[in-house]
Amino acid sequence: MATVTSLPPHTPTGAGFQNPDFPNPHGRHDARVIIYGYTPSFVLCVLGIVLFAISCGVHILQLVRLKTWYLSPVALACFLETMGYIFRSLSSKNDPYHIIWFVVQYFMIVVAPVFISAGIYVCINKLIAWAKSCGYKASHWWLAPKFVLWGFVTVDILTTILQIAGAALVGSSQSNQKDPTTGNNILLAGLAIQSFSFTAFLTILTMFRVALASDANLKYTVRTKDQFILALAIASLLIYLRTLFRLAETAEGLFGSISTNEVLFGTLEFAPVVLAVWILAFWHPGRWVPAQDSKHSSQEISEQALAQSI
Repeated sequence: MATVTSLPPHTPTGAGFQNPDFPNPHGRHDARVIIYGYTPSFVLCVLGIVLFAISCGVHILQLVRLKTWYLSPVALACFLETMGYIFRSLSSKNDPYHIIWFVVQYFMIVVAPVFISAGIYVCINKLIAWAKSCGYKASHWWLAPKFVLWGFVTVDILTTILQIAGAALVGSSQSNQKDPTTGNNILLAGLAIQSFSFTAFLTILTMFRVALASDANLKYTVRTKDQFILALAIASLLIYLRTLFRLAETAEGLFGSISTNEVLFGTLEFAPVVLAVWILAFWHPGRWVPAQDSKHSSQEISEQALAQSI
């Protein structure tokens, strides 16, 4: 006879729900109620699988073709998102009460955007290197390539560890019918640090563009990169929006009104991340900020100066 896995005693009364159209199979890994707070939309799952799988292929193709291995974290994020939505689809079609499927999709979808932010940090580092190769002389400490790259990547590694540990503990607690508060707090700390880091990053990106505009040598040259800088800023804002959503969700708790609302999930988790990875695919740094030698950079500046004099 199959055993019934009930929710932990600390779970708020009435948390989650039972779908009358989807009777609980009471399997070994099934909870008493649907932990999502709803039965996941299969249409949303299929969209996630298709869009992230295709974007993963596109990013891998561009990694190889343009030799931009530094953007590998974005391809990895697309892969994790794809796997997350595959497990979410299992919950949707086969068994929404299954704890393990919930835990795996939760872990994958929560952690994946951390790698997208890492790719974005590398992009601004490449922009700074391009500007310096074109004659940008300002020596602001906050624009030092090593500071931008290793400062934000170090924070990203820290938040990744915290979020992985937190998500794993939440999943383990749910599986073992224990209080998930500790894991939730660790996850919350990781998201809070990531939110602060992204705020600092967006500030530096804005200051960087303003600094380039005030540089006489690059005032016109930088306009050739404005489309890419704008795309990078939009992708960053989308990930920032998603991070703030997860921060609010985690602060409220696993069974709160935010985490049990799939409309919010679709508009503030799914949509921003999909748009961000596709923006980075269309405005790929390998095409907009290629490796440049000093001769190429000087020629670019000369061509822009000539165009302005005509």
